[in-house]
Order: sequence, then C-alpha cells, then structure tokens
Amino acid sequence: MIQRIQTVYLFLAFAVTGILLLFVPLWTTSAGKPFFFMQDQLYTVLLGLTTMLSIISIISFKKRQNQFVLNRLNIILNLILLGLFVYRSLNLSGETEVSEKGIGMFMPIVAIVLLVLANKAIKKDEDLVKSVDRLR
Repeated sequence: MIQRIQTVYLFLAFAVTGILLLFVPLWTTSAGKPFFFMQDQLYTVLLGLTTMLSIISIISFKKRQNQFVLNRLNIILNLILLGLFVYRSLNLSGETEVSEKGIGMFMPIVAIVLLVLANKAIKKDEDLVKSVDRLR
C-alpha cells in the first residue's frame, strides 16, 4: 500500500486539503484579518468532503477502479471549491471583503495536480495487471 506512488500522491493531497489549509489563510479581509476556510460553512463542508475522499481512496488501495472513481470525484469537488474561491474574490465589489488573496486560495490547484498524478499511477498499475492477466 505505502510503497505505491499513488498513495504518496493521495497522502500529499490529503495534507494540502486537510492539514495545510488549517494554518494558511484563504485571503485577508479589508480590515486586515486573515480569512480561514473554517469561517464559512460551505468551504468547511467541501474541504471536509475532499479530505474524506482522499482518506477513503488511500484506504481502498486493493480496489483500483474504486480508487480511480473516488479521485475523479475529488477532482470535481476541488474544481467546485476553486470556482467558489475565484467567484468570491472576483465578484465582490471593490475592497468590501477580499483585500489580499492568500496562498490558501490556490491550494485546490495543488490538490488537483496531485490527484491527477495519482490517477495516472493507478491507470498504469491497472494496465500492468491487465497485461499480466493476458499472459496467463
């Protein structure tokens, strides 16, 4: 399980969405206060789902097809989350809410890249297993 590269990618995606965003603010408000994802219930639920999907995908290492599907769902959730972050930062008028964008706002991009790399490794493993089955 741990020796497979997709597990490393999935663990890094878990660390980005589940651990790192606890310490990195999404943006700074016009009042100068950092805005963390825990201050908005929608962001908390979506990030909780992406973190949970990463953990479930790590645990289901014996079922590569399920792992592949869970990663796809996780990518879709991260795209939705990224879209919400961009919408929130661009749609607000002037300096009413978002004053300075933080690095936490772009963490879903890092998670998406890691999940795509994990899916590539899962596909590679699946192709290897299929080629060995053909030889039998």
